[in-house]
Parts: sequence; C-alpha cells; structure tokens
Amino acid sequence: MIAVTMRGMSYGPQDPYDRRDADYRYDRDYRDPYERRRRPGQVGDTVARIVRIVVSIVVLVFALHVLFVVLDANQGNGFVSFIYTLAQTFVLGLGDVFTPDDALLGVVLNYALAALIWFIVGQIIIKIIRR
Repeated sequence: MIAVTMRGMSYGPQDPYDRRDADYRYDRDYRDPYERRRRPGQVGDTVARIVRIVVSIVVLVFALHVLFVVLDANQGNGFVSFIYTLAQTFVLGLGDVFTPDDALLGVVLNYALAALIWFIVGQIIIKIIRR
C-alpha cells in the first residue's frame, strides 16, 4: 500500500508500532515493557537492603563463632558467650550435620555449611524482592 503524505500528515495505513512519531514519549498511557525504571528509595529496595544486612550479620556471627572455637577463646567472656548463643540460635539444626572424629573440624564444617545456606537463601530472597 502507498501512503500519501501532505505537509507532515500521513494518510493511509498507520503502523501502531512505528516510533518515529515524537509524541509517543509524552503519551500518558505509553509504557515500554522492556524498560525497567527503578527509583531510589522504593520499598522493595529498602526491604532487600534490610534482608542483606540481616544475612550479613548472621554470617558474621557464624564466622566469629568458628574463629573463637578454632582459637580456643575464653567461654567465660561475655562477648564470646553472646556470640556462641547467637550462633546456636541461628544454626537452625545444622550444628550436627557432619560428625567427624575431630570436634573442631565438625564445628568448622557445620557452621560453614549454615553460613553458606543462610547466604544462598538470602540472595534468593533478595532477587525475588527486587523483581
């Protein structure tokens, strides 16, 4: 088909997907499905940051607990005792997955596994939230 044009006006079949028209950007109902606009401060970003902070703190607690066990820290110290209690709370039943003959190796393996699981699940949750 041939479209007839006069002074910028097009008469004939129009292509609804033709973006040469400059006014398409200003149309209120126009939304480009391939363009994802993120504004800083959206609720999803804030929740994702909170999840990232919580997961980071839990992984840090596991790392400190393993460090204190490996270096044979004083269990009578308040901070060491606090970290031990937090680690026992966050391990969620993964504290005895591996039971090697060396108890030190068992603590390292079990708490490293717990930290890895917390990290992976946290990353999955963050990706779901940010969608």
